[in-house]
Amino acid sequence: VFEASTCERGLIEAGTRKPDLVILDLGLPDGDGMDFLRAFRSWSKVAVIVLSARSDELVKVAALDLGADDYLSKPFGVAELLARVRVALRRHGAVDTSSVVRFGTVAIDMNKRVVSKDGEVVHLTAMEFRLLCAVVRSPGAVLTHRQLLRDVWGPSAVENGHYVRVYMGRLRHRLEDDPARPRHFLTETGLGYRFLP
Repeated sequence: VFEASTCERGLIEAGTRKPDLVILDLGLPDGDGMDFLRAFRSWSKVAVIVLSARSDELVKVAALDLGADDYLSKPFGVAELLARVRVALRRHGAVDTSSVVRFGTVAIDMNKRVVSKDGEVVHLTAMEFRLLCAVVRSPGAVLTHRQLLRDVWGPSAVENGHYVRVYMGRLRHRLEDDPARPRHFLTETGLGYRFLP
């Protein structure tokens, strides 16, 4: 759980920390929460619950049209907020009962954030794990450098293509049987990468 008190900081934090859910108060000191929602929705599909003292129906409709998943007017009870959080997480798949992905001799437990190869735990950095998750969630699809940068490092990193190459090399070194001839993390020259289970 992390908190940001401004629209700008919220976008930076959401881009770098990749939350499962955003709870957004529309009253922000550096702008309207609707500005955050508009910008956030341009690159993320993460569930957003809006909290606001504004109970006007037009404001609620505008927030929902901009991509909010739910809108809760103040004052509200904590139990109601927690129930809406559970619903949003269920709807967006953050609570997943089949969280283990397997390929070759590798097992990735997405919920526990544990990776093992040949039964031994493989220690990954937070960024390595996020890149791994981004890739294995789209088996067979070509993921561009720009897409991976945006999804893993956030929208401000899209010009730093070398990040993806360096971290993909680390993943290959740790998880492929022969990193020089990868079978699972394939380079699509000029485009990006493809994961084959």
